[in-house]
Amino acid sequence: MREEAADEVVAPPSAQHGPLHERHVAAGARMADFGGWSMPLEHAGGGVVAEHRAVREAAGLFDVSHLGKVRVRGEGAAAFVDGCLANDLGRIAPGRAQYTLCCAEDGGVVDDLIAYLVGDDEVFTVPNAANAAEVARRLREAAPAGVEVLDEHREHAVLAVQGPESDGVLHALGLPVGADYMGWVEASWRGRPVLVCRTGYTGERGYELVPRWEDAGDLWDAALEQVRARDGRACGLGARDTLRTEMGYALHGHELTREITPVQARTGWAVGWDKPAFWGRAALVAEREAGPARRAWGLLAEGRGVLRSGLPVEGADGTPLGTTTSGTFSPTLGVGIALALLDPGVARDDVVAVDVRGRSVRCRVVRPPFVPDRTRA
Repeated sequence: MREEAADEVVAPPSAQHGPLHERHVAAGARMADFGGWSMPLEHAGGGVVAEHRAVREAAGLFDVSHLGKVRVRGEGAAAFVDGCLANDLGRIAPGRAQYTLCCAEDGGVVDDLIAYLVGDDEVFTVPNAANAAEVARRLREAAPAGVEVLDEHREHAVLAVQGPESDGVLHALGLPVGADYMGWVEASWRGRPVLVCRTGYTGERGYELVPRWEDAGDLWDAALEQVRARDGRACGLGARDTLRTEMGYALHGHELTREITPVQARTGWAVGWDKPAFWGRAALVAEREAGPARRAWGLLAEGRGVLRSGLPVEGADGTPLGTTTSGTFSPTLGVGIALALLDPGVARDDVVAVDVRGRSVRCRVVRPPFVPDRTRA
């Protein structure tokens, strides 16, 4: 699952609260506004780098309950969703999940989301918090008679256990392990229902747990105890961002927007090109055939400097080439890394310059991920 970038360091009073909000505040977490929700940016006693390393080396526990939950059900619900969202639901079977895109007719991305296929007549989707209402609105307005679109945002929490020790954490909780990547099962914890999903947004082996909203606190406490027993940590969404950037994962609002299409963002693998219809199909097919005006790349700093989003990228001769869409210091590599949208003439291993507060930082163009992908390990 994905998370929105923090809009502010401190969440405003109007921000919504998840089921674990009081626990995070009491534990001294640094809270921030993520898609209109007050969520932990980092937890006390560690910081983003320590939390990042815990996930790469042991286990991390994230609260991502701000993510949307939209259920589509009724006769032919799966076929309806398939005719709206970009990826091809026919590629998966019930009990599997799929990364997909909700596009506008011009090909821009309204949101990226995960679709959990329950059966022909039911699909459970998890959009980003800031866009959940809009995704639900579009689906609801397009739904035929007999298909209902339900906003279940506050009916379910989402906890993510990520890292090489994640199987041990779930086993100790009495939850099933070993499912294939993007598989999910209905399970029970202390007599309470919970979905166990082999999904995640860190590049590590891991699981996402979807309990009832009211059960989230007890499950968080039990999971955190097991995570800490394996030298892991509670992790905030700051570490989620550094982890996903190392993997080159797109973040809506950065690598995917209403102005950035899947063709430009290199997420065309999440488009069912052979499907007869989905929102934005005509525009995307035309863009793919003509070639995009810009392409997503990774940038690896060869000099000192922390790369951020929105920085200009230039060629060796000063020619403007594009802009960074995300950037961070990679705790794993110990250097600055960035994702960027660049001129279509840019190629792998080209050397470019990023303007960081008036200082030119030499970078090499690469294809992410920046670190090994262990999601299927």
